[in-house]
Amino acid sequence: MNADFIPISQIGVGTNEEELVLQVLRSGQLAQGPMVAELEEQFARLAGVHHAVGVSSGTTALIISLQTLLRLGHIRDGDEVLTSPFTFVATLNAALQCGLTVRFADIGADFCLDPASVEARLSERTRVLMPVHLYGLPADMQALMPLARERNLAVVEDAAQALGASVHGRPAGSFGLGCFSLYATKNVTAGEGGVVTTSDADCADMLRILRNQGMRDRYKYVSVGTNARMTDLQAAVAVGQLRRFDLISSARCRNARLLTSALEGIPGVILPREPPDRRSAWHQYTIRVTEDAGISRDDIAKGLRDHGIGTGIYYPRPVYDYDCFDGHPQIVRDPTPNATAAADEVLSLPVHPLVGDDGVARIADTLRDLLHA
Repeated sequence: MNADFIPISQIGVGTNEEELVLQVLRSGQLAQGPMVAELEEQFARLAGVHHAVGVSSGTTALIISLQTLLRLGHIRDGDEVLTSPFTFVATLNAALQCGLTVRFADIGADFCLDPASVEARLSERTRVLMPVHLYGLPADMQALMPLARERNLAVVEDAAQALGASVHGRPAGSFGLGCFSLYATKNVTAGEGGVVTTSDADCADMLRILRNQGMRDRYKYVSVGTNARMTDLQAAVAVGQLRRFDLISSARCRNARLLTSALEGIPGVILPREPPDRRSAWHQYTIRVTEDAGISRDDIAKGLRDHGIGTGIYYPRPVYDYDCFDGHPQIVRDPTPNATAAADEVLSLPVHPLVGDDGVARIADTLRDLLHA
């Protein structure tokens, strides 16, 4: 790839991560150990909770959270999970794998669950509310949590993209069981990995049991479980980034502000906004390209790539709108017109820390040229 190419995502791994990985290799403790413990401590601090449990992936974080609710009797097989249709398939797959029924509310202009649609879609079978904090922006938890409390719903936050985000000063991942991803493209990465955050001691205990083959102590089985552990090698890569998390976050926020300033006022382009009471982690900077732009979203993506700028379409269709889910007995398909419209218009631009001021200017100038703005 051309050295001047600006990818949609790029992770800066430095000497600190290298030294931590070498430290783990030299220790001989490659499996779950002290490095995972440090990662969990840092995640608990960032999410403002008492417990964080490292697991093997963000998808596993979702699955094991739902399994915890099942084991503790908070929900039962066949209960309904209400979530967003505008998400990565892991959100849906996790619920299906746990034997739960999935129903979808529509999204709002923020790409997150619309509280009014959630209220309209709640049924007697709904037992779990699973908001998705998309692109780093947390859902409107100020409006969603009263609905959850009123109906006595368990809350599982798909916070895969939202480490460091907050709602009215309260961190994402602190409203229920917070499920984070450490996949290769995330703001903090381990290549693969995930974390569940909670202040519920019983949930934390069950999460640790389930990730470790159902053992509370060695060979003392208390539940059916699985191997969902994270290795110290994975954790070492992430811990190095967590130690400079403030710098990573501030760089993303700065790039987002610069992009917004440079792209303001272009006809047919809707820029992402932070509501006054919410702070985004800026995992992605996602614009909407409407008919007024005079050029299609896909043509803009091609034009940017031709000029050495990567883009992403997250997501090209509502998550349920694939043949493999047609007629699925665990999926309730209600109309979600806002999600369908968004899928045709969204385009994510590079906002990661390695873009830099010159890169931001190049992205903005190229986009304006393509739009003749």
